[in-house]
Amino acid sequence: QVQTVESGGGLVPAGGSLRLSCAASGGTFSRYTVGWFRQAPGKEREFVAIISWSGGRTYYADSVKGRFTISRDSAKDTVYLQMNSLKYEDTAVYYCATTTRVAEVAARFFGSWGQGTQVTVSS
Repeated sequence: QVQTVESGGGLVPAGGSLRLSCAASGGTFSRYTVGWFRQAPGKEREFVAIISWSGGRTYYADSVKGRFTISRDSAKDTVYLQMNSLKYEDTAVYYCATTTRVAEVAARFFGSWGQGTQVTVSS
């Protein structure tokens, strides 16, 4: 089944922007909801944003709403996370994953986790 490959992380100053990519590998996202999650050192993994591949419906965590935008490029079978107005609190390893459930934000229902990409926001 489909696997995910994250990229685009790096070091960025507070207030800056970064775009993460989640590419499908060994399959497609066509039958899935794709989500971004993040985990900071010593903290639990938390939901960031999801997008349903077919319908394009999106949901965001309150902490990133208005600053982050999740989108898709069907031709490239890739999901993006555009992060603007970054804060130090956004520092974490960001993961991409999939689920067959709709409007699902709980990590336990997702699978096909990628390797993660580190986002570090300096302040």
